Amino acid sequence: MARVLTLTLNPALDLALRLGEFRLGEVNRTESTRLDAAGKGINVARVLAGLGHEVTVSGLLGADNETAFVKAFADCGLRDAFIRVPGDTRINAKLSEASGRVTDLNGPGLRIPGHALEALTARVGTLVTGHEAVVISGSLPPNVTPAQLAGLITLIRERGIPVWLDTSGPALTSGLAARPSAIKPNETELAGWAGRPLETSQARLEAALKLNSEGIEDVLVSAGSDSVLWAQRGSALEATPPRVTVLSTVGAGDTLLAGALHGVLSGWPRVRTLRFATALAAESVRHVGVGDPKAEDFESLHTQTLVRNPSTGEMHG
Repeated sequence: MARVLTLTLNPALDLALRLGEFRLGEVNRTESTRLDAAGKGINVARVLAGLGHEVTVSGLLGADNETAFVKAFADCGLRDAFIRVPGDTRINAKLSEASGRVTDLNGPGLRIPGHALEALTARVGTLVTGHEAVVISGSLPPNVTPAQLAGLITLIRERGIPVWLDTSGPALTSGLAARPSAIKPNETELAGWAGRPLETSQARLEAALKLNSEGIEDVLVSAGSDSVLWAQRGSALEATPPRVTVLSTVGAGDTLLAGALHGVLSGWPRVRTLRFATALAAESVRHVGVGDPKAEDFESLHTQTLVRNPSTGEMHG
């Protein structure tokens, strides 16, 4: 298997709260609570490690409440190369209701000392050697700029290593200017880049192909339960996920990215890769946490995932 580096600049402790219905301004009783060391790049790393890859995790981590992260890295077999910074890593609360609605309450993150970002840049410059891919995922801390994110992408690309980027807003815009190899926006994030609503599959396809034409080789667009679109060098595939009961969508996009990267690194055909990644993301929404390819019914989910050419409508077996 491959060696992969994931970067999470703004990790979080995710507090997952499950309740029947959230009533604003009232006392609410939860059905379950769970606190996990998380962050989008860490979620991606969990999936890739579970699929057999050798994964190093890095980024910027609060030194004062690192215990849960250190344990998670050890439990998942991840190599810890995070730069520690003073203070507590933020806590994000995810409220999941029986209806499937999820409400996120996300903290802004730590303010990062300048020397810590310089140390991370130096560490990344050393770490990337020998890795087949780098994944940069998630939001930026309050005082880390989109331009600094773009600088990290440029540094890695100058070493000839593919970069997969998953972020949003100004960070996505600046990141795109540095020409990552691949991006994984959801439909809202893609619309934010396009500057207009992208409410149809055709509109999303046109935006993804435009990004291909501007030098982004792979554009993987998640549109919830509707579809997953993958545009690669001007050619597109679209997957329809299987219908499942949704418990939590947290980590589904990270699972999708990891599943797609796994297929690419394994040399799989695109149809097989997209079907696998989409099915794995569908598996993940049935529970809290990332997708599990060892789930008893995963083969059934995989079979139920349909892949077609969105331009011609041709189905792929």
